[in-house]
Amino acid sequence: MQTKLTNNSLAFIALCNEYCSAVENALQTTRNEFVNRLVKLLPRLYISAIDLKADVEMEDEAYIAPALDEETYENIRRNLETLIGAADTYLEVFEQDMKYSDTPIAASISESLADIFQVLFNFVETVRDAPADAIPSALATVKEDFDNYWSQIICNVMRPLNALSQNPEEED
Repeated sequence: MQTKLTNNSLAFIALCNEYCSAVENALQTTRNEFVNRLVKLLPRLYISAIDLKADVEMEDEAYIAPALDEETYENIRRNLETLIGAADTYLEVFEQDMKYSDTPIAASISESLADIFQVLFNFVETVRDAPADAIPSALATVKEDFDNYWSQIICNVMRPLNALSQNPEEED
């Protein structure tokens, strides 16, 4: 049986690949170029993931195998931290523990972007060589992960990225 993917599913896969490429090659750009690229890419990724709901249904217990090792994750995170510099840390207001705390909770742009990268890299690696009939299950799994986890990360990290985009730093 041939599985036909919707245009949105194909666009989502392409956006995931584009995000992974942008993050992997971050040090080949300036901070301002990188931030501006992500400020345009993350909302498109978010909208495309939201729209997956109509495209995919969880049939079986699907699983996306981890393809990204800890060392690579940490290298990505450090590279992003280096590129973003002193602006990497921001105050997070949507942290679950915030309602019980009198002190602000710090978050990291680089860690947030690396967390999204990890999910999307694992997804892209899963669908890269998968048979067409296995891709809908992977899409359903990444959609479930989006709903439960990384949708909030995108929203949270957009705030500091927007601030950096709107107030670019002079670069050497």
